Amino acid sequence: SLHPLTLITMGLLSTMIGGWGGMNQTQTRKIMAFSSIAHLGWMATILTLAPNILLLNLMLYLFMTTATFLILIMTTTKTIKDMTTIWPISPTMAALTLTLLMSMGGLPPLTGFMPKWLILQELVHHNLSPTATALALSALLSLFFYLRLSYTTTLTLHPSTAQNKYKWRLHPKRKTTT
Repeated sequence: SLHPLTLITMGLLSTMIGGWGGMNQTQTRKIMAFSSIAHLGWMATILTLAPNILLLNLMLYLFMTTATFLILIMTTTKTIKDMTTIWPISPTMAALTLTLLMSMGGLPPLTGFMPKWLILQELVHHNLSPTATALALSALLSLFFYLRLSYTTTLTLHPSTAQNKYKWRLHPKRKTTT
């Protein structure tokens, strides 16, 4: 029925394509689309080896992606530059966005790390260490654009015009006629 080597190869290629494709995007929906490609690669890799881990990964990914899309919809965010407006609107939502993005990137203390760790562990258990290494390295590609989104969301502020005069500004001198 399903050939394991074909699925593992397809999954590895999918994680690489998803990571590379999402790196140069500026629109959040395209970034999320490439993120989905990368996550489906992880799921395709483990499909024949451990279907229970696949289901766990799918459920957690659906939860995190749904929450991320709801935040993007509520804040009417279309591009990475628009992500800077989340912090002034709601600092709580910005912190939640940071947590969701880092979790989807698979950083260790967060929920998204667990399914990736279990998949890597299962691959090593089946003597597929080179595949596990390649998958782990391809996850760094996806982590890059998650970090870029997180940085834009939490560490940059939307530029705004000054509402008051600053004391350090010098007033221009009037020209005199000579």
